Amino acid sequence: MGFKCGIVGLPNVGKSTLFNALTQTAAAQAANYPFCTIEPNVGEVAVPDPRLEVLASIAGSKQIIPTRLTFVDIAGLVRGASKGEGLGNQFLANIRECDAIAHVVRCFEDGDVTHVEGGVDPLRDIETIETELMLADLESLEKRVTALEKKAKGGDKEAKELHDLMRRCLVLLREGKPARLVEIKPEERTALQGLGLLSSKPVLYVCNVEEASASGGNSQSQKVFARAKEEDAACVVVSAKIESEIAVLPAAEQKDYLEAVGLAEPGLNRVIRAGYELLHLITYFTVGPKEARAWTIENGTKAPQAAAVIHTDFEKGFIRAETIAFADYAALNGEAGAREGGRLRLEGKEYLVADGDVLHFRFNT
Repeated sequence: MGFKCGIVGLPNVGKSTLFNALTQTAAAQAANYPFCTIEPNVGEVAVPDPRLEVLASIAGSKQIIPTRLTFVDIAGLVRGASKGEGLGNQFLANIRECDAIAHVVRCFEDGDVTHVEGGVDPLRDIETIETELMLADLESLEKRVTALEKKAKGGDKEAKELHDLMRRCLVLLREGKPARLVEIKPEERTALQGLGLLSSKPVLYVCNVEEASASGGNSQSQKVFARAKEEDAACVVVSAKIESEIAVLPAAEQKDYLEAVGLAEPGLNRVIRAGYELLHLITYFTVGPKEARAWTIENGTKAPQAAAVIHTDFEKGFIRAETIAFADYAALNGEAGAREGGRLRLEGKEYLVADGDVLHFRFNT
């Protein structure tokens, strides 16, 4: 199950530096964590999760395999991208293929790094990209809505429901608001995704600050955090420069470097986790002497569908899921202790898998 987070931003905001740091970090972890560069601008990174180390230690697992998130370094944007300016068409097509957007915003002053708009203003930069996405969506919907309206008036129930959803999106877009703010029923979620609207993607704002502000941000990043709160979007602070320096250091030296700059962990860890949470993803684990492994599912996934992430046969022949909460597995020193302590549960087809569950699936072959 692959999830893609597209990194977008204006030129000279630190977008590619951040992406390069992400991929360098993953490459440096290759001895323990699977990593691949699918294309020059696509990289898969491990989602940091200290629970895996605990599970592997208890079970004596020979290998640790974390879950992963794909980041895509999308071509830079200029005004007019929605009309094909610059690499606009490529930019918009690449975003459409992603599940979420990591919007890198420049929140630092540097006379040696020219800003395409002439000065640093993160909220203006956000508006520039947001406007291009909304203009592209507006054009797309207006081309489709008339034909669909005819079907809806002809009594096509599915067309009527979709037309109503499109109309609500159009109202927002014409007011200058992104489609992700549209109010939908749970059963409309798939239909909204099917519309392929760029501004409907969930957004993570990544505030790229100067080195001195890496731990707490600055006045510019505070403006972005305030906007993110209004939109119910996610927001993190990083210094892309620091992250690129950390990424190439040997593991033994990274801790000292982080302490020297006042960071408890690399900022990239926060970016990765925030991207994971933004997509409403959770993790369950399988543990044994061979490997301790994390698996990605969407929050609200039932046990048989969670099993299908490992192999489709697991879902087809699903019987039960032996389930231990991570806290119980750790406190009772593994499966045997959890079983003896009455903390191992047998869950059926309707069980909603919880984040941190340690699962063993029973199934018919």
